[in-house]
Amino acid sequence: MTDGAKDTSRPQREQARSDDAEINASIYKELRKIAAARMRLERGNHTLQPTALVHEAYLRLVDQPLSAWQDRTRILGLAAQAMRHILVDHARAHAAGKRGAGAVQVTLDDGIVASDSALVDILMLDEALTKLAEFDSRQARVLELHYFAGLTFEEIAEELGVAVRTVKLDSNMARAWLRRQLDGCA
Repeated sequence: MTDGAKDTSRPQREQARSDDAEINASIYKELRKIAAARMRLERGNHTLQPTALVHEAYLRLVDQPLSAWQDRTRILGLAAQAMRHILVDHARAHAAGKRGAGAVQVTLDDGIVASDSALVDILMLDEALTKLAEFDSRQARVLELHYFAGLTFEEIAEELGVAVRTVKLDSNMARAWLRRQLDGCA
């Protein structure tokens, strides 16, 4: 390789690093926004802060290949899974007495739960989503992407490679099923 070739590739590498940093900063900012929105739905004395949630999720995403970071919907989908697992792990530790007694409560938006109190135990929600995934993984994934990542139906359709109408139908069916499951546990 000649010196001229080295000089040409150095600016390209620097530009690629700059682009990667911008992508990471953009994704981080969006993850922070999602985490803050999710944590606002948690109980007031929750010990996990939005910044900690996004940092833990971000650390779980760091090992993803660069191609995943180029696809906003894909990385937010992965972030949804990570945030769900973090919140569930935190709730399990909390319920086990490591951080006090009692269950972690979250508010589900978009009327997923039809009750006087829109608070649902995150552990019950995780268990119900896991059960749903056993017989209809796409419906479970639709709820996970919508609730935990805040993706729109259009974004979910793109991520799953299905029509928006299919996502809406899956969402309605999954919510009805979830409502029955959670009402049965109450």
